[in-house]
Amino acid sequence: MSISLSLKTWLFRYNNSTSWSNEELMLSYAACGDQLLLSKLYDACGNDLYHFLITLSDPTLAKDISQLTWLKVMEKKHQYRDSGLFKAWLFTLARNLLIDEYRRNQKFIDDIDADTFVAPDLLSNKEHDRLQRFNLALENLPFVQREAFCLQQEMFSLEDIATITHNNIETVKSRLRYAKDNLREQLKDLAEEQHV
Repeated sequence: MSISLSLKTWLFRYNNSTSWSNEELMLSYAACGDQLLLSKLYDACGNDLYHFLITLSDPTLAKDISQLTWLKVMEKKHQYRDSGLFKAWLFTLARNLLIDEYRRNQKFIDDIDADTFVAPDLLSNKEHDRLQRFNLALENLPFVQREAFCLQQEMFSLEDIATITHNNIETVKSRLRYAKDNLREQLKDLAEEQHV
């Protein structure tokens, strides 16, 4: 009788996997390969992954790397370990693929289009100009600073950023500090305008 209750509980939970964490979904996907679980992971993390990639590349490359990343998730599902956030593991796969692509094309890091960011039409001209200035300032950051800053904006902890970028926490802290100082310097006239 307890076996049937356990099985019933598992089946009920499996069918109602919307309450599962990303880590639970990935562990279950790794165990059984059910495409429904992968689809739920994609729904939960796909937009964040694309947003991260588009801050480091152009829209076409971001889309390509995003697709390759999900293929890697399927290919390497057996390598996933529940030792941290699934999203950190996902972003690590994506970052490695992006850097491999830059190296393959010998344009590592600095060759990114100015059209990477598109401001919504709903913004006023002044807001639109500010957003464009911020996007340009962000693009002007060295890749490693922009990467650390964007990962922090994605709500990753210092430890997660260190794991994703294969650096130690002190290096991540330095990159974040330099990124913020650099942005502050580039945008100081905007800050002065707001105080007037």
